[in-house]
Amino acid sequence: MRAYYFDNLPGDQRAPHDYVPSQPVDASALAKMSVLSWHISVEGYESQVDAIARERGYKNRDTINVSKEGMGEVYEAKIKGFFEEHMHEDEEIRYILSGSGFFDVRETPSDAWIRIAVAPGDLLVLPAGIYHRFTLDETDAIKALRLFQDEPKWVPHARSQATDVNVHRVGYLQAIGVGA
Repeated sequence: MRAYYFDNLPGDQRAPHDYVPSQPVDASALAKMSVLSWHISVEGYESQVDAIARERGYKNRDTINVSKEGMGEVYEAKIKGFFEEHMHEDEEIRYILSGSGFFDVRETPSDAWIRIAVAPGDLLVLPAGIYHRFTLDETDAIKALRLFQDEPKWVPHARSQATDVNVHRVGYLQAIGVGA
């Protein structure tokens, strides 16, 4: 996994969008935002992912194949939807089995985008309430194990005045020491 500030230049969302020179963001800076990550080899990953799932209370899981082959006719619409800035009321947990892509998270209070490039073996946890988005990279395919604390669900809440005061957003800001 590699994290860096997104350059905000126009162009294909699937391009790296890295500044030249790059402006890296280290794991400790992400941890201050409550973004957690591990790298676990895909070969024999089950026991290590299971241990993290037990420790963090993840009870359910499924697999998603984000590709033209895996999603069929809804592929382009889904990719556009994933890239809309949003938050969830639950943690978003992904373990990358194959392929690659980008999770972008909003740094608070700067509101800058931090791009997190994920590849096979990366396990990423985004906290409830963090504004983020997702896109594939130029390979156009990723297969990920999705873990859930409760029943599998994926409900995006688009950034708005309503989400700015959502109890999960406010709780997130308090947890990272920003806001009231």
